[in-house]
Amino acid sequence: MFTQDRLEYQPIPLPHRHHMSDEEMVTAAHDFYSFMQRRHTVRDYSSREVPREIIERCILAAGTAPSGANHQPWHFVAISNPEHKHRIRLAAEEEEKGFYEGGASEEWLRALEPVGTNQEKPHLDIAPWLIVIFAQRYGQFADGQKFKNYYVPESVGIATGFLIAALHHAGLASLTHTPNPMKFLNGLCDRPDSEKPVMILAVGHPSEDATVPSVAKIKKPLDEILSVRE
Repeated sequence: MFTQDRLEYQPIPLPHRHHMSDEEMVTAAHDFYSFMQRRHTVRDYSSREVPREIIERCILAAGTAPSGANHQPWHFVAISNPEHKHRIRLAAEEEEKGFYEGGASEEWLRALEPVGTNQEKPHLDIAPWLIVIFAQRYGQFADGQKFKNYYVPESVGIATGFLIAALHHAGLASLTHTPNPMKFLNGLCDRPDSEKPVMILAVGHPSEDATVPSVAKIKKPLDEILSVRE
């Protein structure tokens, strides 16, 4: 980690190695793809509680993500308090109201129609946890001296992907929510102006009558997302 007393390159032996045959690696790749195919973005949540330890471990997993200069420019605020979640819902819905009532282009709104979303966000109340993700524009040493962070959007995006995969691995569903603008989250989460809110993740168990939009199951085939040069 980047600290004032660790400013020199100090290599250590690779701590972990995977000893797998090609066949084992192929099987592992297929298994992981099948597992991730069972991940769904869910808006309908059960009231079943989720232990705090699960959220903490998944966030620790997110914190293992690679980052620019290893600065780890992210902060996660996990919220289970019902009153706090409700304040976030009210503020998010206020921003969403502006978005759906003139802030968004007609093209953007048409693109959202198959997803079935609107300005009402009851899941922000019902999901047992909300995780608000912040990107840190710069960091500070213990003495208050500031230092610049690098590749912040890329680093936080990778960590967020790790987090979503970890939550799925733990048997939980999640929903990415990005009200625009999101500055209200700094105040509601007691985070400094140097941090930019990136998204809200609603996390929990799907309700018994949960649905997903059919369009969400349509994924681009391999030949549209991959080019190979051998």
